[in-house]
Amino acid sequence: MYCEGQQPAASHDLNALPCSSSGPRSPKPSRHHSPDDDSEIPEETEDEIPVVICAAAGRMGATMAAINSIYSNTDANILFYVVGLRNTLTRIRKWIEHSKLREINFKIVEFNPTVLKGKIRPDSSRPELLQPLNFVRFYLPLLIHQHEKVIYLDDDIIVQGDIQELYDTTLALGHAAAFSDDCNLPSAQDIDRLVGLQNTYMGYLDYRKKTIKDLGISPSTCSFNPGVIVANMTEWKHQRITKQLEKWMQKNVEENLYSSSLGGGVATSPMLIVFHGKYSTINPLWHIRHLGWNPDTRYSEHFLQEAKLLHWNGRHKPWDFPSVHNDLWESWFVPDPAGIFTLHHHNS
Repeated sequence: MYCEGQQPAASHDLNALPCSSSGPRSPKPSRHHSPDDDSEIPEETEDEIPVVICAAAGRMGATMAAINSIYSNTDANILFYVVGLRNTLTRIRKWIEHSKLREINFKIVEFNPTVLKGKIRPDSSRPELLQPLNFVRFYLPLLIHQHEKVIYLDDDIIVQGDIQELYDTTLALGHAAAFSDDCNLPSAQDIDRLVGLQNTYMGYLDYRKKTIKDLGISPSTCSFNPGVIVANMTEWKHQRITKQLEKWMQKNVEENLYSSSLGGGVATSPMLIVFHGKYSTINPLWHIRHLGWNPDTRYSEHFLQEAKLLHWNGRHKPWDFPSVHNDLWESWFVPDPAGIFTLHHHNS
């Protein structure tokens, strides 16, 4: 993993060179600051909030909508780490620099998929879950160097609240990350309506395998969703989280301990093992999810307005058809200057 224009690190050690800046560096002026006010805007209004988000070739419009929603709803000084594969880096830059996003502070980071060699078991049921960028969240300390605390977000989200609130999530002593519990969803998001949805470890790990049984984790333990993460980089490195996650990826290749056909994907399962009993929780309103699970399941408008972050996890993405609540997503869509990414909707 390394930045645009930078040579790849020989191995994924945690002392890899920091990325060079590749976006506007002036702090964001407050939305409440009057242009007629003579007082100077402080050079650094507050610490930067680093937000890591991936930009995959076929769904780059999702990333740009997410960034737009975050930037538009905060006065905080956000630094976006936009992560892509080598063949997409130029397109990422052009989309940002030739659209309304040109004012954001950003760094473009290349993810080198060779780091995953021998660690991913082929799975034909949901091949999209095996895309290299799905595993970027395992390698956060390689992307982030000068920050203690980091936010990681999946691309199929939009933010309706002030991201400063999410960043201010308290991580307990000794915890490297905070997630949203799957058993802790607000009552308006009725899990019983989402047929086939998994919310326990049984849905992600194969308890017929001795290696899983030997963990001593009850199969009824509540799972969590790693699509929204607040992480402490010092603890992450101290606990060697990346190495632990890689160990479980390799074990799965050897023993088939989990599968994307069991639950929500091959990136979730190793995180459930490594972080079991050792993570803090995010306010549930900061991860209202499963909007992409069933195109026939809708939530009340009031409930969706209360949500701080919406996540279309599942197969039915808001830029495709069929999908639900895509009007909320489309309001943040940033048209592709190259005209490649287009929306596929039946107007309803």
